[in-house]
Amino acid sequence: MEVEVFVDIVRQALGLVAILVSASILPSLFVGLCVSIFQAATSINEQTLSFLPRLLVTVGGLMVGSHWGLEKLMSFFRDIIALIPQAVQ
Repeated sequence: MEVEVFVDIVRQALGLVAILVSASILPSLFVGLCVSIFQAATSINEQTLSFLPRLLVTVGGLMVGSHWGLEKLMSFFRDIIALIPQAVQ
C-alpha cells in the first residue's frame, strides 16, 4: 500500500472525529450563548444557571445522536478492516 492510502485513512478518521464531537458540542454552545445573553440582560450572575442547561443539552444530544454516531464509527471500522489484506501485501 502506498503512503497516500494511510494519509487518506487518517484524514477520514479526523473528519469523523470532528463530526462526532461537533454533534454534541454545537448544541451546548448555542444553549450557553442563549443563557449568557439572558444573564447579561437580567444581570443574574449565577454559575449553575449557565452550567445546568448546557449539561442537560449535551447529555440529551449524546442520547439522541449515539445511535447515529455508533453507526458511523462501525462503518468506518468495517472499511478499515476491509483494507487490512491490502496493507499486508
